[in-house]
Amino acid sequence: MTQNGVHETEHRITVGAPADVVYDLIADVRNWPRIFPPTIHVDRTDLGSQQERIRVWATANGEPKTWTSRRVLDPDGRRITFRQEVSTPPVAAMGGVWTVEPLSPDRARIVLTHDYRAVNDDPAGLEWIDRAVDGNSRSELAALKENVEAAHAARDLTFSFEDTVRIAGPAEDVYDFINEADRWTERLPHVSHVRLDEDAPGLQTLEMDTKAKDGSVHTTRSHRVCLPHHLIAYKQVTLPPLMRLHTGLWTFVPGEGEVAATSQHTVVLNPDNIAGLLGADASVEDARNYVRDALSTNSRATLGHAKDHAERER
Repeated sequence: MTQNGVHETEHRITVGAPADVVYDLIADVRNWPRIFPPTIHVDRTDLGSQQERIRVWATANGEPKTWTSRRVLDPDGRRITFRQEVSTPPVAAMGGVWTVEPLSPDRARIVLTHDYRAVNDDPAGLEWIDRAVDGNSRSELAALKENVEAAHAARDLTFSFEDTVRIAGPAEDVYDFINEADRWTERLPHVSHVRLDEDAPGLQTLEMDTKAKDGSVHTTRSHRVCLPHHLIAYKQVTLPPLMRLHTGLWTFVPGEGEVAATSQHTVVLNPDNIAGLLGADASVEDARNYVRDALSTNSRATLGHAKDHAERER
């Protein structure tokens, strides 16, 4: 529906989970890269009185975009109102409401409404937004339904871990090493091919081939959010067969004459492929150890080369 240049849409889905569980997942933005396929990273600032400002980096029609929104949380009513404070063209303005309605003790309905307008009310821009909102809303609600309903049954499929290296150098040098992924074929022996696109400052798409310890080569594609000089967040959109999801953070915390550089991973395993890849007797724990070892090996190698680079620059 369109009125005075403002377009309104509504999407809804029924979920087999308690309304409070569903509301909590939506309310805590730290869950978003895990439960919403388009979301790459979210930063949050507490404004008090159940209000917050969030900056979201996500894909829209396959392109990385970023925007800043203000949210008002209503836990009692299970409603979250949001309004973009800084939008990205062709969006001129956008807002909406999440509402979670209890249907029974273990079923709920999620209603997601949007209202928006295009820059200069451009018809082509409005058509682009229509497609992005419809595609993202459908994928967000479908992912939310899947993740909420599977949350208890799949707890052992989700895990996080991190590796930290202390480097005697400035955070800027370490950050630059990770940020300049287009130079990784020169700097990292386990990387054989890289393609890095950065259409907007700090928003990157990285495709690379990496070599595992067994000699196999894996191609991955990720969207990255780079915030100088303290954080690089990424989300893989082309995944190895043992993973349903892989997100990560590179963080750089300066200290007294050094920087703590950390690689953090969050993974959801794909149980359907465990037997085919690791053998009929392989367990979830075997898959967890295999994936952790592979990711940690590459992360530690990258941090080791970053350490050599930064300490050599001193």
